Amino acid sequence: MKQAVTIGEFIAQTGKELGRSPWMEIDQDRVTRFAEVTEDYQFIHIDPERAAAQTPFGGTIAHGFLTLSLLSHLNTQVFPDIKDRVMTFNYGLNKVRFLNPVKTGARIRSVVTLQSVVEKEPGRYLCQFGATVEIEGEETPALIAEQLAMYVIAPAN
Repeated sequence: MKQAVTIGEFIAQTGKELGRSPWMEIDQDRVTRFAEVTEDYQFIHIDPERAAAQTPFGGTIAHGFLTLSLLSHLNTQVFPDIKDRVMTFNYGLNKVRFLNPVKTGARIRSVVTLQSVVEKEPGRYLCQFGATVEIEGEETPALIAEQLAMYVIAPAN
């Protein structure tokens, strides 16, 4: 169970690594289901035999946007609980770079750093996180991103 911190304690972690998520396997079923949702049926994602024969990857790879979309899941396992938090919502991305394909069957995790926190108005904190999605056993990460989230904190009574 994660320990809850105050917003001030959270802000004090600016510039520090918040943690690393557990490893998560990216299996073919997940990649295929993502293809169905996004209607991106490129053979490099859904046809293991053809991908093995016609690409340098040795098989299928995950969609870059699948890996990116998993940041929500991976990072919530790292972010601390904030006392009096009403909600958190995705505010966007400043930067995303896909550096290395995730081969089907590989395991990934997110390494998260708190880069900045700006109080936009009372009780609303815009947080910027640096996220690196690592691939187990690979030197080059799958992606790097600057992710934004808005934390809404209940007013003090």
